This record gives sequence, C-alpha cells and structure tokens, in this order.
Amino acid sequence: MREDVLGGKPLEPDTSHSGRGPKDDVIRDGHEMLTTEEGVVLVKTARAAVETHLSGKEFEAQAVASPGLKEERGVFVTLLDHVNGGSLRGCIGIPFPNRSLLEQVRVAAVEAATTDFRFEPVSLEELQKRIVLEATVLSVMEPIWVKNPLDLRENILVGRDGLMIEGKGSHGLLLPQVAVDEGFDSEEFLSQCCLKADLPPDAWLTGDVRVSRFQGQVFAEEKPNGRVFERRLKP
Repeated sequence: MREDVLGGKPLEPDTSHSGRGPKDDVIRDGHEMLTTEEGVVLVKTARAAVETHLSGKEFEAQAVASPGLKEERGVFVTLLDHVNGGSLRGCIGIPFPNRSLLEQVRVAAVEAATTDFRFEPVSLEELQKRIVLEATVLSVMEPIWVKNPLDLRENILVGRDGLMIEGKGSHGLLLPQVAVDEGFDSEEFLSQCCLKADLPPDAWLTGDVRVSRFQGQVFAEEKPNGRVFERRLKP
C-alpha cells in the first residue's frame, strides 16, 4: 500500500544523536533505532534512486548493508523545494513493508518524485538544484483502544506520534511532523487525519473508525545533496 501525506515547514536539526553508535541505539517496538550513519545511507540511496531513474540509468544497489537497513520497516520519502522555503514537492510512503528498508526507500523515493498526483513529476535539474530529501522510518502501527472516543486526544502526543485512521472502506495517514509543522493539537490532528481518509472531520468521535499511532525517525538533507542529519520533532 502506498500513501501520500501532507508536508510543511522544515524541522529543526537534531544534533543530540550525531555521535550515537550501534551500541548506543534505542529500542523502539522491537527495532533498534537507526544510527546517523545508517540514516545517511538511507537518504543518499533515496537520492541516487531518483537521479538514476530520471537519467534513464540503472540503479546499482549497495553491495553491503547494515542489519538495520536490511530489516523490513515502513518508510516515507518527502521531497521539499529548498528554494521555495521548503514547500512540499512530493511525498509517498510504504507503511506496511514487504522488503528491506533500503529497497523500500528506493521505491518510495522514485514514486514521490514521479507519481504523487498532487504535483508535476520532478525534473532531473530540479532534483539537483532545488530538492531536499527527507526519509521517515516508521515504527509498528499501534491501535489505540479507548471506551470513550474523546479519550483518543489524551493518547496522542504531538511531536512523537503519527496517525492512521481507517473506516468505511477508507484510510488516511499523517506523519508525526505534520502536526508539528501545521501547529495542530491532538484534536485537530485527529480531525485532519479523518479528512485525509475522506471522512468527516469528526468521524473519530463516532467510535466507528480505527485509530492507530506510530512514531517516526526522520533523516533529511540540509540542502540539495547536502549533509544528512537526524531531525528532532518539537511540539
């Protein structure tokens, strides 16, 4: 399943983990969080996949990948226009993985650049001169079970959680950074995710939809093909 999501302003760089090594990784939902070095490989792979696709060349996969990049993890790739204030230029993701993270990011990156129906396909020149790439690695989806739908608000932390809402044959997903970028509180975040699912904004209050939360680890370029860093989401 492919997803497209809202995007927004670029986030603050997080330097607190810049020296983290494999032995210092944090465990999240049974997965070790990626190191900065793995994040660099992930983003550079995404860029290389798009560039070779737009150039009509064949992508050459990395011969050796770390264990973290071999895991089956959901991932989204976001394209932002660096020249135009970081405005969204494309975003496609694969929340439910069926291949390695490194392979998934290649697919998501090319699709974000060429198939996001909200935008014209990205050109090679635009990619090289204007576009910064951001890769968000997802944790496992966690359904939120509450007796009173109003309690959903207290079970969502802006700056940590992303949302997925399913109901009436439809679904919508918003990454954790969307709520931060757009200034949503948890209630507005729920309503916007309902709209993303083509549902009424108050559908989350009916008890007829399934709400799940997840977390994301975000790696991004400072400028087109520039240094890759891990970003911290700030509520």
